[in-house]
Amino acid sequence: MGGIGAALFCSSQSFSVFSYAQIHVQNRPSSPLLVHKLSSFSNHDLILAKTRNHLRFKDVARAADSSQPSSVITSSDKDIVPDDEFSLAKVSFGVIGLGLGISLLSYGFGAYFNILPGSEWSAIMLTYGFPLAIIGMALKYAELKPVPCITYADAQLLREKCATPVLKQVRSDVIRYRYGDEQHLDEALKRIFQFGMGGGIPRRSAPILQNIREEVTEDGKYCLVLVFEAKALQLSDFEKRQAKFTSFFGPRISSEIVKGENDLYEVRLISNTTL
Repeated sequence: MGGIGAALFCSSQSFSVFSYAQIHVQNRPSSPLLVHKLSSFSNHDLILAKTRNHLRFKDVARAADSSQPSSVITSSDKDIVPDDEFSLAKVSFGVIGLGLGISLLSYGFGAYFNILPGSEWSAIMLTYGFPLAIIGMALKYAELKPVPCITYADAQLLREKCATPVLKQVRSDVIRYRYGDEQHLDEALKRIFQFGMGGGIPRRSAPILQNIREEVTEDGKYCLVLVFEAKALQLSDFEKRQAKFTSFFGPRISSEIVKGENDLYEVRLISNTTL
């Protein structure tokens, strides 16, 4: 051939350039040196392709890592403390009285009619069972269940030293069964919102305590959050009584009003006592 041409072969992974002379020689069976060179060239392309894919994988992995948060909060101080401590305040006396009274009445009637053994004790069982059942039903009717309490670990550590006696008493009152009250913090709400008085709100519009929360503010102060549901009130109804919340649950506290989701309003009682 008069000249030397070139041919370009492309594939999805790599490409190779061969001269027409090399192609002509390649067709000859006796070219070991040329075959070795072409094989080395192909192996080199394979190594480059693998290296390129490896670097691409590293870039993707690095991008995935950078998309994640730079820091993850794993401090136990933000953990919620489980409320698994047994206390008589968490026991319903209405359930106890009603259950004990019905049990005595049932066994007493069974023993009286000789269905159950112990007929000689049937009169005593009936005598004590009836009033216990009545008292249990009355307590159950007047029962006010405790509200849920969410306590963070850092707030629990500050409670004993930083929470005021009033805040401790409020927490203790709302997480136990109460009897005879229409709702939790009934007296406090009556004075703050002045039910049925001039400038006050109707009794039926009174906010209802849904839950409480113990947490620590950004500046390290103990905070007791009262979460109310008030469908008939606006944020302004709470804000204009903020000073009354502070004075009633004081001294040595400040208060904040925050609008929550739906019809929920948060009254944050922040203790001014610090470590």
